[in-house]
Amino acid sequence: MPGGLVMEPVVLLQITRNITMTTPDQIIFSRRVRVLELAEELGNISRACRLVGVSRTSYYEWKELAENYGIDALMPKDRRRPRQPNETPTHVVADLLAIAVIEPTVGCHQYADRLAELGYEIGKTTVQRILNDHGMGRRRERVARAGALAALAGIVTEPVTEELEGPFGFCHWAGRPGDLVALDSFYIGKLKGVGKVYQLTAVDTCTRWAIVKLIIGPVTAANTIRFIDHVAKTWRRLGIPVRAVLSDNGPEYIARAFQDHLAEVGIGHVRTPPRSPNHNAVCERFQGTMLQECWRPAFHRRRFMTLRQLQVEANAWLIRYNTRRRNHSDYMRGRRPTDMLDNHHSPNAA
Repeated sequence: MPGGLVMEPVVLLQITRNITMTTPDQIIFSRRVRVLELAEELGNISRACRLVGVSRTSYYEWKELAENYGIDALMPKDRRRPRQPNETPTHVVADLLAIAVIEPTVGCHQYADRLAELGYEIGKTTVQRILNDHGMGRRRERVARAGALAALAGIVTEPVTEELEGPFGFCHWAGRPGDLVALDSFYIGKLKGVGKVYQLTAVDTCTRWAIVKLIIGPVTAANTIRFIDHVAKTWRRLGIPVRAVLSDNGPEYIARAFQDHLAEVGIGHVRTPPRSPNHNAVCERFQGTMLQECWRPAFHRRRFMTLRQLQVEANAWLIRYNTRRRNHSDYMRGRRPTDMLDNHHSPNAA
């Protein structure tokens, strides 16, 4: 060439056709493969490494990997994420994942409370991050894991549908326990061999203390009369009289027999406006919580054969709800119904 200048032949680097570059790892893999192919084509290792821009040491390492373990060994391996000094301990993460499968329908705040009961202090944002890292950040993902475990155990489960938005807006409130107890009826489902099961619910609007009774439907005034007597008796044991109840305009609550019974026992009755479930949001929200945290996980874990089994399940969950589970609503602010009652009975209470 003119001037005696010697030019290295230009070798176009082409990615092997059967490799699709979709990730950085695949780009690195194709570059390593091309170095080996180019060295074989040119018959000069140094020249091939110079053209691609890698060291001969790397070339020999990749060649040894390919000869010993096959060409696929040149694919970069995933690196283990480095552990941070303040990272959540492994045993705490294991406990959280176990709780998330056992109770898949609660939220991160409740998971943080469950861990606090075990002696672990962990924030709800950290809980959400850990669940996201393990593919359980969404409720439907946790429910799917619980359903898969139930299927492995031989338990037949039904698919869980997405829940509707909870009640919003105005709701009644009382300043003292027993001043206003919200009532409602909730259809649970049809139990094979038993019938249609309904839940009668009573939630005190001051303390959020809840009482539940299960019956075989349809719900009648006779059922609500017996239930209101049960509610009044339970509150008397707590040393508090029931002064008024709140309900919608269902036939079981506007029936003459129910109205006469309330007048007989000296309990007032407040009714919500028609088509206004948000006026009874305290009870509606509780029933949504019980559906997510009690009934759906319970139906994933076992098969119920009698109404008594369902009532036992409900009573066990109510103990947690009334005495252990922290309520993080704007009104309760992390307090429990038992805390509200204790504050009412305290001599320093206003």
